[in-house]
Amino acid sequence: MAEQRKDINPILKQVLELGPTLVFFLIYLRMRDETYSFGGTDYSGFIVSTIVFIPILLAAMAVLWKLTGKLSRMQVFTAFMVVFFGALTAWFNDERFFKMKTTLVYGTFSAILGIGLVQGKSYLEYVMAEMVPMRPEGWMILTRRLCAGFALLAVGNEFVWRTLSTDLWVKIETFGFPLLLFAFLWWQIVALQDHMIDPDKDA
Repeated sequence: MAEQRKDINPILKQVLELGPTLVFFLIYLRMRDETYSFGGTDYSGFIVSTIVFIPILLAAMAVLWKLTGKLSRMQVFTAFMVVFFGALTAWFNDERFFKMKTTLVYGTFSAILGIGLVQGKSYLEYVMAEMVPMRPEGWMILTRRLCAGFALLAVGNEFVWRTLSTDLWVKIETFGFPLLLFAFLWWQIVALQDHMIDPDKDA
């Protein structure tokens, strides 16, 4: 039986995908200067914000899955990393675990694309070909560039969380890295126009 896909309002979809991260940011702003005691252990506002963020993210993903009938592998992987490293952060009462999560997510994406490149394949084409019609050579170029881009984001996150304040890391994690990735992808789409397939001309 073919997988049934459901169309939903694109604005609602964006809210469900991006909303939890913005909620985390707002919760952090409210809790960052507080210390909370549970079971005789003190937890910073950052760690409590992280713990609160996890069920919010899972709830948003559950609603998205209910409405659309599917979740991307990237969404599932990212959610797993958030839950896993959020749990480590709470268990060890150490915010570094959650900060390292971003490095590992970007690093894993870069490694997966890199493995495909070594095999002479574009894994991006497998997951995005329906959304962005492009010739194989274009996909290989985009894959190489995005592989490098994810690697740079991973290195950038390591620099940010190891050298700057938690406040700055949260702001860069919430707004800086996503905006950089969006701008990079938009730039690539414009730069690779010569490789795009026009359904009308190529029919």
